Amino acid sequence: MMEKIRCLLIDDEAPARDLLRHYIRKSGLVEIVGECSNGLEAVRMIHELQPDLLFLDIQMPKINGFEMLEILQEKPEVIFCTAYDAFAIKAFEMHAVDYLLKPFSEERLLEATTRTTDRIRNRQPSAVQPYHKLISEGTAQIAGLTKLVARTGSKITVIPLDTIHYLQAQDDYVLVVSDLGNHLKEKTMKFYEEHLPADTFIRIHRSYIVNIKQIKNIYLFGKETWSVVLKNGSEIRASQQGYKKLREMISG
Repeated sequence: MMEKIRCLLIDDEAPARDLLRHYIRKSGLVEIVGECSNGLEAVRMIHELQPDLLFLDIQMPKINGFEMLEILQEKPEVIFCTAYDAFAIKAFEMHAVDYLLKPFSEERLLEATTRTTDRIRNRQPSAVQPYHKLISEGTAQIAGLTKLVARTGSKITVIPLDTIHYLQAQDDYVLVVSDLGNHLKEKTMKFYEEHLPADTFIRIHRSYIVNIKQIKNIYLFGKETWSVVLKNGSEIRASQQGYKKLREMISG
């Protein structure tokens, strides 16, 4: 007898989970091993239950679906269950990640689940591994970053933007320095430069993005280099071009 694919339902709306549960059980294609109403709860359950497949909403309290995927250590297959418009869905389609646009039909669920379970059973490479490009493009569809989410071991930290002092490039990672400590993020400086609020965060050097509300003073450090002193006592460098942008922003 073929072993059933194990899935987890993640949606903050109980009626949406009820409908999904009804359709899934009726199809008999997968086994529901758990349900979650928010992304933080889901991260814990994914680690404990090791599901093969997630039915995942995007807009949820605490952390959204993209933020949840970003901090996952496990990489199940994902079927998005979303009310997002065609622009976001187009990004998902480009990476062969299936989606169910709410309100979806039983037939649409069956189609998505059949295709995904076939891929899992045939051991085909996951369409969402790595998640990085999907998350970046998906996040771009959501109006700006309002927080960052980081994971250190089993600890998950939600970092409000106003607590961030600066971001620093570190090889393939970005170090986020905030009141809540130092956290590494597996994204690029370009991503943060494009998605952090432009009236608060500015890239002043190829290696640094600073929160201008955290700046205490600035002084000339060397030829074409300035030192930016922050309220927490840190000092970071600004290039000539970075200093020019910073001066224009502060004076404007």
